[in-house]
Amino acid sequence: MLDRFGREINYLRLSVTERCNLRCIYCREGNDCFTAENELTAGELSRIVSQMAALGVQKVRVTGGEPLVRQDLEQIIADIARHPTVRDLCMTTNAQGLEGRIRGLHRAGLMRLNISLDSLCKERYSKMTRGGHLSDVLGGIDAALACGMNLIKVNTVLVRGENDGEIDDFIRLAKEYPIDVRFIELMPIGRLGEDGTRRIPNAEVLAAYPALKRLAPRCPCQPSEDYAGEGFRGRVGFISPVSHKFCAVCNRVRLTSDGHLRMCLGDNTETDLRPALDGTDQTLGDTIRAAIWNKPRGHHFETLFHSQRAMNRIGG
Repeated sequence: MLDRFGREINYLRLSVTERCNLRCIYCREGNDCFTAENELTAGELSRIVSQMAALGVQKVRVTGGEPLVRQDLEQIIADIARHPTVRDLCMTTNAQGLEGRIRGLHRAGLMRLNISLDSLCKERYSKMTRGGHLSDVLGGIDAALACGMNLIKVNTVLVRGENDGEIDDFIRLAKEYPIDVRFIELMPIGRLGEDGTRRIPNAEVLAAYPALKRLAPRCPCQPSEDYAGEGFRGRVGFISPVSHKFCAVCNRVRLTSDGHLRMCLGDNTETDLRPALDGTDQTLGDTIRAAIWNKPRGHHFETLFHSQRAMNRIGG
C-alpha cells in the first residue's frame, strides 16, 4: 500500500483508548477526564485491522492512553493475532498492572513490548507520572522477561531539569540487561513540549558518550538510531523527531481510539472512519486507501506546529 510519495505504508499504531492511569507531565494536561464512551469496540477495531492487513499492514502496535485500562485487551490482541499477514504485534504500555496480565497477553499473541519509563528513581518517577509506581514497572519487565517476551524496549523521554541526571543509569540498563533503552526527544505537543526550553537534543546526549558506537538498524524503517558499547547486552537508541526528520522513510499511520485515521503525528489532518464502519468492507477499505494516499510529505514540528490533540489522544 503506497502513499502519493511512493512510501510503503505497512505499520499501524492502534490506539485502543484515550484513558490512562497516569498523568505524565509531557502527555496529559489540566484536569482532563476521559471515558470509554467514544472508544471503538473490539469488533470495530478488528474490522479496521482486517481491512488494513488486506491493504498491506504487517505490523500493529497497540497504544493508548494506556492499553491496560481496557478489560477486553486480551480479546483485542487475539483478534489482531489471527490475521496471518500481521507479522509483528506489539504494545506500548506504562506497565502499571502489566505483571498480572502479561502471560495472558502473551498467550493471546502479543509478541513484543515497549515500556515507557522516564525515571529509575521512585520519587522522581512518581512526580513525572503524577502518581505512578516504579515497582510496578520493574515487576512488569521481570514478568515479561520470565514469560519469554522478545526484545523489550524501554522508552525514555528526557526532560531538562527533570530526569537528565539519570542518563548514565539508563545506559547502564542497556549494558546489563537484554533491553533496548531509547531516548526520545520531547516533542512539541502540549505546553511542556511546545515551550522548547525543556527539550534535550539527542545529539547533545550522544556527544557526551563517545564510547557508544553506531549499529546497523534492526529494521530499515525504524526511527531509532542504535548504538552500543563493549559488553552491552542491549542497545541504546536515539529517536529524534524534532532535530532529525525521518519523514522520507515513514511507513506508519495512526488510528485513534475514537475512529480517526491520522496520517502523521505532526499534522492535524485526520479521516473519520466511523461513517465507513456503517457501510460495506469495500467502502471501509476504499476510505482507508484514500486517506493513506493523501498522507502528508512530513511533519511540521519545526514551524511552531500546534497539535489539536494531546499525546494521549493520538496514541504516540
